[in-house]
Amino acid sequence: MKKVVKFGGSSLASARQFKKVGDIIRSEKSRRYVVPSAPGKRNDKDEKVTDMLYQCYDAAAEGKSYKKILEKIKSRYMEIIDGLDLNLNLDHEFETIEENFLKKAGRDYAASRGEYLNGIVMANYLGYEFIDAAEVIFFDEDGSFEADITNRELGERLEHVERAVIPGFYGATHSGSIRTFSRGGSDVTGSIVAKAIHADMYENWTDVSGFLVADPRIIDNPEVIETITYRELRELAYMGASVLHEDAIFPVRKEGIPINIRNTNRPEEKGTLIVESTCRKPRYTITGVAGKKGFCSINIEKAMMNAEVGFGRKVLEVFEKYGISFEHMPSGIDTMTVFVHQSEFEEYEQSVIAGIHRAVEPDFVELESDLALVAVVGRGMKATRGTAGRIFSALAHARVNVKMIDQGSSELNIIIGVKNADFEAAIKAIYDIFISTEI
Repeated sequence: MKKVVKFGGSSLASARQFKKVGDIIRSEKSRRYVVPSAPGKRNDKDEKVTDMLYQCYDAAAEGKSYKKILEKIKSRYMEIIDGLDLNLNLDHEFETIEENFLKKAGRDYAASRGEYLNGIVMANYLGYEFIDAAEVIFFDEDGSFEADITNRELGERLEHVERAVIPGFYGATHSGSIRTFSRGGSDVTGSIVAKAIHADMYENWTDVSGFLVADPRIIDNPEVIETITYRELRELAYMGASVLHEDAIFPVRKEGIPINIRNTNRPEEKGTLIVESTCRKPRYTITGVAGKKGFCSINIEKAMMNAEVGFGRKVLEVFEKYGISFEHMPSGIDTMTVFVHQSEFEEYEQSVIAGIHRAVEPDFVELESDLALVAVVGRGMKATRGTAGRIFSALAHARVNVKMIDQGSSELNIIIGVKNADFEAAIKAIYDIFISTEI
């Protein structure tokens, strides 16, 4: 069995955290390929190494004093090395970094050095081979990731390496310039490595025990999602749930490799398993509930609207003209409502209203602002009767007025529109009816 294990910045912030990571890796022989992030914050008042590297580079590139920041970065790594009792000296690496900062090698280069140095420390600590991501992960000169070349080169390189550390977050162009992933960071690298070696599992270790059913800022100690499909994950992520970026999921999803989100500080917990599909019956009717504030609705009424061919297209063309994307579009026989981000819409609202009048000659156009959308997501809803009824009942009991409801054809999600002021109450009511009462 082959596993790729990625560890986030909080998991590698200190020598104490490094030791936890070492114990996790050594506890299973299948954990053969390690993708580390740069050291994160050790406490709330601390700084991430990546942030310090940016500061140091900007100062050096602008001809300002940078030595103090560089010494601070060096001391972070020395603290980890000394705490692990390693016979390792990074002086040569720091000399090279300083030279390249003064030569203005670029902010991508600066940001990547946190992972690069941590990769060297991690490989030394584990006794694994260190493979510089710049040698195996490729970008074109425009900064676009070259997936096919990377997959081939990385697969060939790792084919004869039993155990390796590959730093996350960056790669290089064919001319040698360092490039970083704009979104997803080290999570993307872990996914790319897992695909290249045809891993059986991609473990993503962080400081939480998996994905939560609801936002912990709204719900106290929400339950952890045991198993979630990629489709469910996408629905929740779209509605603002804090999950892996799509760029970090795509490579493994294409290969059918499951992702396991685990907690470095609680390795005994199983975390969340992300899969393509599963026969496992979900623990609860819903998998998760998430949402976003800051929407407005444009309600368009016209008698016999349903008989007009192209009505919807004409309306949406008006929004397209002003670069406004729509979120949801529930409709009736004589009504059509378009939900958009209020911040995008406000500047053009009168132009859009005039455009709609010219395009389709409606009887009436009405705007409503300060709305929130809540997504109730779950593969279990398909096999459960009365889900929508339970949602309405819970919201009515919580005195939340429903402005809109839209159920996808897959029966995987139900979107509910409420006032911004009712957003938290709606999340709590839905969580209580589906989770608290089913525990």
